[in-house]
Amino acid sequence: MVKLSFRKLILRAALAAAIVGIALFVSVPRDLRESGQWLEGARNVFAYKEWDIPRIISVSDKNNNGISDTDDFIAGGRAEAERAPLYTSNYYRGGYPPDNEGVCTDVIWRAFRDAGYDLKGMVDKDIRINPRAYPRVGGKPDPNIDFRRVPNLNVFFARHAQKLTTEIIPEDADNLALWQGGDIAVFKNPDHIAILSDRRNSRGIPYLLHNDGPFAREGDDFMNWYMRGIVAHYRFPKPQ
Repeated sequence: MVKLSFRKLILRAALAAAIVGIALFVSVPRDLRESGQWLEGARNVFAYKEWDIPRIISVSDKNNNGISDTDDFIAGGRAEAERAPLYTSNYYRGGYPPDNEGVCTDVIWRAFRDAGYDLKGMVDKDIRINPRAYPRVGGKPDPNIDFRRVPNLNVFFARHAQKLTTEIIPEDADNLALWQGGDIAVFKNPDHIAILSDRRNSRGIPYLLHNDGPFAREGDDFMNWYMRGIVAHYRFPKPQ
């Protein structure tokens, strides 16, 4: 009886493993399965195809650290992802949330801070000078929150950054070259903003450095947000 029970246990375990394996395989995009790029393993690892897309790097180095603003933005966004602050939407006296809290806009100003920019100061100044350009402010500026609202950042970048295409074509190298690490993408439904990573998935689409909950991260999330609706695509600072 003991031997029979042990056999049944082994068979059930094998059946369960097979079901899980099939489910994981089916969940993998078809193009990855057919190309053999999916690697079986305990962590269900994906081996992503490398894309030979020329990088465009800003000549600006705001903080004079010998690293371009482009790479500083990426490094700053990645540092935020590694800190993984919990998504927490609050109002803070003085404007700045604690390091272990944040929303999508906090990824942006923190990355800009790491590159030597005071994004809060720049946004607050632009609102003071051009209040009518910021409908979300409604004529009543609030430096405690204005720089942490997606619509306000969208207006600021529309005024002070380079506007780029909002169309992305997977596996089209010419189009994908227009989407560079360090760029900023603004989405809707709901309002969301992210920094593009210099890492790409198997179809050449850049990862996002962002926080849409439960915490900040770097992930293959671009198409999920793109399908909800893209508002704008920017590169900062604007080339002279």
